[in-house]
Amino acid sequence: MAKIAHEPVKRAMSRIRELRADEEARRLAFVRERALRDEVSQLNEARQEGLEKGEQIGLEKGERLRAEKTARNLIKTNALSDEQIAQATGLTQGEVAQLRAERQE
Repeated sequence: MAKIAHEPVKRAMSRIRELRADEEARRLAFVRERALRDEVSQLNEARQEGLEKGEQIGLEKGERLRAEKTARNLIKTNALSDEQIAQATGLTQGEVAQLRAERQE
């Protein structure tokens, strides 16, 4: 089949090869475009996960700071024991004792 002598058949075979090459180029372009879209989607998902994780960490830090501030204010009043302050703030008794020690320094 590679040694076709008839000129119109040669031209037709050449055209078929061109069209097939264009089809292959289109397929490759489509695959590449899809891969790029997938990559963008994955990056956006990772970014969103990072934002959510950062927000969660920030909230946890904020809650911790609020608990420590409340504990310091209760320590100043000297009306409650470390155990009571720990129960009120969610801190451990050791953490409350450490805050009390910091205040006395």
